[in-house]
Amino acid sequence: MALLDQSRWNDQIFEGGSWRPGSGATTAVIEPATGDTLGQVTLATADDVARAAKTAAEAQVSWAAMPHPARAAVLRKAAALWAEHAEEISWWNVREVGAIPGLAGFALHVAEQECWEAAALPSQPYGQLIPSEEPRLSMVRRYPVGVVGVISPFNVPIILGIRSVAPALALGNAVLLKPDPRTAVTGGLVLARIFQEAGLPDGLLQVLIGGADVGEAMLTDPRVPVISFTGSTEAGRRVGALAGSHLKRCHLELGGNSALLILDDADVDAAVNLAAWGSFFHQGQICMTTGRHLVHERIYDDFVERLADKAGKLPVGDPAREQVALGPVIDAGQRDKIHDLVTASAGDGVRLAAGGSFDRLFYQPTVLAGVTTSTPAFNKEIFGPVAPVARFGSIEEAIALATTTEYGLSLGIVTRDAMRGVELADKIPTGIVHINDQTVNDEANAPFGGTGASGTGSRFGGAQANIDAFTDTRWLTVRSQPASFPF
Repeated sequence: MALLDQSRWNDQIFEGGSWRPGSGATTAVIEPATGDTLGQVTLATADDVARAAKTAAEAQVSWAAMPHPARAAVLRKAAALWAEHAEEISWWNVREVGAIPGLAGFALHVAEQECWEAAALPSQPYGQLIPSEEPRLSMVRRYPVGVVGVISPFNVPIILGIRSVAPALALGNAVLLKPDPRTAVTGGLVLARIFQEAGLPDGLLQVLIGGADVGEAMLTDPRVPVISFTGSTEAGRRVGALAGSHLKRCHLELGGNSALLILDDADVDAAVNLAAWGSFFHQGQICMTTGRHLVHERIYDDFVERLADKAGKLPVGDPAREQVALGPVIDAGQRDKIHDLVTASAGDGVRLAAGGSFDRLFYQPTVLAGVTTSTPAFNKEIFGPVAPVARFGSIEEAIALATTTEYGLSLGIVTRDAMRGVELADKIPTGIVHINDQTVNDEANAPFGGTGASGTGSRFGGAQANIDAFTDTRWLTVRSQPASFPF
């Protein structure tokens, strides 16, 4: 049986045990590879957010009070449903997002694992006993925050939604989920249907498809104390400022310009394989994408030549209709941002070694050689299939190049001496490091997050990180007799 019934797409908000449509305008779901319309969805409004927050807050009370095995059972069922409906969901992921089948399958694997990991959270210890100088039992307890607002982007919408939705629900919260309107189906409606089929009580997960006005309404609603935002650094600064003014806890997972350091002892072919995957996977539309290739001068020329040759041979096209390595970028606006950055970077010693052109939304994998710290593509997040390559002569220079941007998300180091890589990583602050691997990795049980302009240092993934993110802390004491005071 199909998970998604297009005749009910507009019924995206739970209220009173049934689905109802948003009250905003209707917008098309577009396939970026062809420009075809896949369906229509109705956008939410600020009034919808207020109504949803109220319903969610009411539903959350009884959900949090459920025995922990009941909540765990819903998460386990959700995990099984991701596998059961993998073919249908993958089809939508390829068509709506422009993902190649490999990425679509990976997203489903991560979603399934996120639910399995979350299913273990309800039975985790929710506090600890601590000493007290008074004759009493003193303890620290964790309890659900209430309603969590999740704002997810277009690029990998399943993963970037489920990694907050699943643990937040498992820990006894309700969730308001605002996906990017460009990926409303895989970023929102799929998750809602999975949890509906898994037996999640009505009102606990509500999908509010909309733009910045809907996100702002979530940020300002007093019934939503915690916001989990994934998106650009520019948008994240605005979200963080608004959340701060309303005294809300805000988890920000933002942009990246991750470096891949290729040391003088690296195997060049292995390094090129890592580099191509790190920069070109999913058309470079991943926050962890390798945005800077820092290569030792001894192997620099050889590396650039081989990477450019590989880039020129990678097939680009419609992932739903042919076997390709790269599909389309999400829309013309994103394509033009990529191309403008490539155009601004070429020249003044920077050579276009491969790519630099596009057909409709299909951007060719691009290699920029000879970039420096003043090159726009070196300093900014490109979010496209572009590999800027810079050379270094010493480890000190490599560290300086790696730390010169404001971002601190992921780092890759390629060397035959793994411990040398670990020692080098200790000098480059990032939230994630991979020795002898590229920068794009994700596992449900691993903490994920960045530093600097890549985020607030909050972490998703792993039991303790998720408990910290989606519960509050309470100090509780118990005496056998009332305390006595001198007045």
